[in-house]
Amino acid sequence: MSNSAFHFAGLTPDLILTAIESVGIYPETGLTALNSYENRVYQFRCDRGNRYVVKFYRPERWSKAQILEEHQFAAELLAEEFPIAAPVVIDGATLHEYQGYLFTLFPSIGGRQFEVDNLDQLFEVGQFIGRMHQYAKGSRFSQRRSLTPTTFGSESLAVLQQSDLLPAQWREQVLSSATALAEAIEQQWHKSTPSVMRLHGDLHIGNILWTPDGPGFVDLDDACNGPAVQDLWMMLSGERDQQQAQLAELVEGYQEFCDFHPAELKLIEPLRGLRMLHYNAWLCRRWDDPAFPQHFPWFAEPQYWQQQYQSFTEQLQRLSQPPLSLIPY
Repeated sequence: MSNSAFHFAGLTPDLILTAIESVGIYPETGLTALNSYENRVYQFRCDRGNRYVVKFYRPERWSKAQILEEHQFAAELLAEEFPIAAPVVIDGATLHEYQGYLFTLFPSIGGRQFEVDNLDQLFEVGQFIGRMHQYAKGSRFSQRRSLTPTTFGSESLAVLQQSDLLPAQWREQVLSSATALAEAIEQQWHKSTPSVMRLHGDLHIGNILWTPDGPGFVDLDDACNGPAVQDLWMMLSGERDQQQAQLAELVEGYQEFCDFHPAELKLIEPLRGLRMLHYNAWLCRRWDDPAFPQHFPWFAEPQYWQQQYQSFTEQLQRLSQPPLSLIPY
């Protein structure tokens, strides 16, 4: 068992409650576990009626400096009246430690699920991302990682090559297709000149809540440096014509606050491919955490890797197709 998995095994309900109380917050309700595999995240209400989310960080994933840089970014966005869930400051600090566990408290933001097929909502989300990028592009992270074909591509490929989770009957095909995909992504990436700015980094629909005041963004855990389009493409779904219409709404809203460079549309499929490689490598890295075999039992099955071989091959083909454009349908 890895150090992080062993460490989480000791994170008992009593220890969690004592850790929260150590910073002067006293839970009145029980702890409701929220959907997070990378960290341990719980929602509760305190004795003063305030609703909080507490996040215990996976050991050895981020350094204190990397976590604090994420917190600083969130604080800056909040100061700009951007709708982000920023860490609660307690006695001048946002990152706390109890018996070796690093944790942070956030205000609990209520809201309903963002409707990715609602073009009006997409336009408004585009506006808020444009506002965020207009501010965020003023500097770069110095401690957080950058999203590149190396960090998400070749490093992920190396993990797959070293993993014994790939079944023998599909190992050669999977690694061959993954290698071809990683190489094609790198070639296509270096033909473009993407912008590099501070990003949310993982802006999928699960990290957007719809509140009475519009969208609210949560979870900057994967904040990184990278191209602007990374914070847009994960909201595109469906057939090509549907994605085209969604993209038009997003970018129209985005451009009310920040310039968008159409050349970055060529990076959507490379970014999708990098996410596929990174996701599989992430599961390999975390497999000795008991929570992962429990929630992803299919990952060790031959059928899954057969599907991944097909998915890598299909994604490689998509790289050669014309990118989406800003011409509305």
